[in-house]
Amino acid sequence: MTELAQKIEAVLFIAGEGLAMSYVQEKLDVDKTELNSAFAEVIQKYSGDSGIHLIKYRDKYQFSTNPDVADGVAAVLNPVREKNLTRAAIETMAIIAYKQPVTKAEIEEIRGVNSDYSVHVLLDNNLIQVIGKKDALGKPMVYGTTDEFLKRFELPSIDQLPSAEELLEKLKVIETNFDLYERGIHESAKAD
Repeated sequence: MTELAQKIEAVLFIAGEGLAMSYVQEKLDVDKTELNSAFAEVIQKYSGDSGIHLIKYRDKYQFSTNPDVADGVAAVLNPVREKNLTRAAIETMAIIAYKQPVTKAEIEEIRGVNSDYSVHVLLDNNLIQVIGKKDALGKPMVYGTTDEFLKRFELPSIDQLPSAEELLEKLKVIETNFDLYERGIHESAKAD
């Protein structure tokens, strides 16, 4: 994968929303032919059997879940959502996990919206904590994940955060175990 394609991949991942090709071209200061070639590389990587697809709408590109794995993703994320975590809180938690230590202003810069509520919910659920203050104007608090975060996501350490490929494999295992667990509950309920 070319360096430009890697940059586009990273930008689309962090953005979390659709980005216009013209905007990316302007900001990366590349010609349209070079940009089209790099986008083609990213599209190739995130198509077919990949758990993540790159979709296009109105000259905008955005990462999306492959519909073929959507049920497995929902099975993993629904228990987390049931614990009062909104999509915004999950996005915020992902940013903190991968970018820690990070300030609220940095989170909001990535998400493009106010994150007060999401940070509050994550603090209340003991998934993140204040780990210090940044040596900058106003001494803003910096956030990081907690041991509860590691336990909930079955990670031995933050260094073990999965790559996209590892995450997809873990989702498959969790989905299989969940299906077996559900079958066991239903079979024991029939026996009673």
